Amino acid sequence: MQAARVWSVMNPAAKNSLGHNTSFILVPGANSLPYIAPDALVRKRAGFINHHLWATKYNALEMNSAGVYPNQSKGGDGLPRFVANDEVIENQDVVLWYTLGVTHIPRPEEWAVMPVTHVGFKLIPGGFFSRNPALDVPK
Repeated sequence: MQAARVWSVMNPAAKNSLGHNTSFILVPGANSLPYIAPDALVRKRAGFINHHLWATKYNALEMNSAGVYPNQSKGGDGLPRFVANDEVIENQDVVLWYTLGVTHIPRPEEWAVMPVTHVGFKLIPGGFFSRNPALDVPK
């Protein structure tokens, strides 16, 4: 897992007027790494936490990132199984699976009610316009 990165999912068949591919860019917000040992059963069952981003070819049967019954599994189901066949995703309908986490270190000020913690990400367009569309706003 690496920090300070973004992911761009582009369509090689769609170009803007500048000749660049159009894309969507996933920009992470605050995130954390898993502190669970790699050989712990809970981490094996939740294999999706081993990477912040997964990309799979769309499959209507692949709905649960940890598999269908994660509390009863030995691990390896879900996203690790979905990507095990190494399917080509170029020029395919893809599903992005983004994993985010929170590491909360309690403070005395949070007793007895913890304040809100914000987590999330942005999915922004990239290259859809040849210039800023807001520059042509009528007066």
